[in-house]
Amino acid sequence: MIHQSSSINLIDALPCLVCSVGRNLYILHCTGDSSTSNKVLVLGRMASSGQQFPPQKQASQPGKEHVMNPIPQATNHEYKPANNLPGKVALVTGGDSGIGRAVCHCYALEGATVAFTYVKGQEDKDAKDTLQMIKQAKTQDAKDPMAIPADLGFDENCKRVVDQVVKAYGRIDILVNNAAEQYKASSVEEIGEERLERVFRTNIFSYFFMVRHALKHMKEGTSCIICSTSVNAYKGHPTLIEYTSTKGAIVGFVRSLALNLASKGIRVNGVAPGPIWTPLIPSSFDEDECAKFGSETPMERAGQPHEVAPSYVFLACPALSSYITGQVIHPNGGMIVNA
Repeated sequence: MIHQSSSINLIDALPCLVCSVGRNLYILHCTGDSSTSNKVLVLGRMASSGQQFPPQKQASQPGKEHVMNPIPQATNHEYKPANNLPGKVALVTGGDSGIGRAVCHCYALEGATVAFTYVKGQEDKDAKDTLQMIKQAKTQDAKDPMAIPADLGFDENCKRVVDQVVKAYGRIDILVNNAAEQYKASSVEEIGEERLERVFRTNIFSYFFMVRHALKHMKEGTSCIICSTSVNAYKGHPTLIEYTSTKGAIVGFVRSLALNLASKGIRVNGVAPGPIWTPLIPSSFDEDECAKFGSETPMERAGQPHEVAPSYVFLACPALSSYITGQVIHPNGGMIVNA
């Protein structure tokens, strides 16, 4: 049963302990050091009104994936790559963890050469793990992946990232704007100017900056841009006020940029995930909120990153989505059914 249902790579796993919590099955992956063992949720797609994550809290944004419990699922054994992105060069911002990691992994499986960004000093371990994951997944013809540290809230850093990718690979075929931060606030009075600017710089300014510098290196007619927005852009969120505002701005950015670039044959689309188990969650919410995260969806559970990543593959592949631009896909467990 474990082999058939598992969504993680157990090939290199050492002896494991299997245990159940409610309706969820866990594998305790033993690394040889009991202090660094982590539980990995392997039946995350089962709807369960009793699902709860272990209480946990991280002190800083954007969070660390390798200390989460359970570790988010970036891979899925049921995913069957079909060589959808052979020879493509993809740049994914915030690709070290969460949805970004899952997207990088899928792109590598589909034949793309992958580069991604991360926050130096905070996400180094996650970036190293993702880099290794991509190397193992990449096809023979793809070039080695690249992890680039950068604070993308500033134009000069975005230019440096683009220049580094182009120097290594010659061009950019797929740009995925995905980096994000989010902070809770019980009222708008709590949101200071410095924090407001920081969230907007990371979540929307960087999208403008990356596109502006990448466009000159994107081939007309075959390239695409994909932006990560959120279900919160459509339904709102009472305590993620500035984050939700940026996600709404991203929807407008996608629609307007799609119209602007249509004549050049560069497609622009978005993905609006629902509640997905990523490092943003324990670094944003308190322990009780983490424990019941995602239970409010019609599917009564949070989603996993690997359940979102195929949307990015679909939008990146011309053979699958050549007539789609200015649209947003909604992998959200049924929270939005008519957007």
